Amino acid sequence: VQLQASGGGLVQAGDSLTLSCVASTRSFSSYALSWFRQAPGKEREFVAHINWSGGATYYADSVKGRFTISRDNFKNTVFLQMNSLKPEDSAVYYCAAVSRSGSSWLSDPVNYDYWGQGTLVTVSS
Repeated sequence: VQLQASGGGLVQAGDSLTLSCVASTRSFSSYALSWFRQAPGKEREFVAHINWSGGATYYADSVKGRFTISRDNFKNTVFLQMNSLKPEDSAVYYCAAVSRSGSSWLSDPVNYDYWGQGTLVTVSS
């Protein structure tokens, strides 16, 4: 599975941005997907997760209420709608995929099999 993330850019605090991640697989609907981010000098951290059907979503506390993850299984795409962006949201954002169910493991990047190349989001104050 290859993942291609896009949509990053330079925005001001309070602005919105939508990231997209397209997967090259015929079995996209069998994968759970997540977004992670990594700021310079920091470890990669969990942002949001969506299960195979889109019926279950999970968010890091730092983005809850501001970010929304969604997916379109017909277009092999997962989205991250980011509203009310803050300077601390600045990071490289990565999409990740795994063929696995449940939720106890989803925030740990070691549990994911496939990663996109990352897209840079910079939020100026």
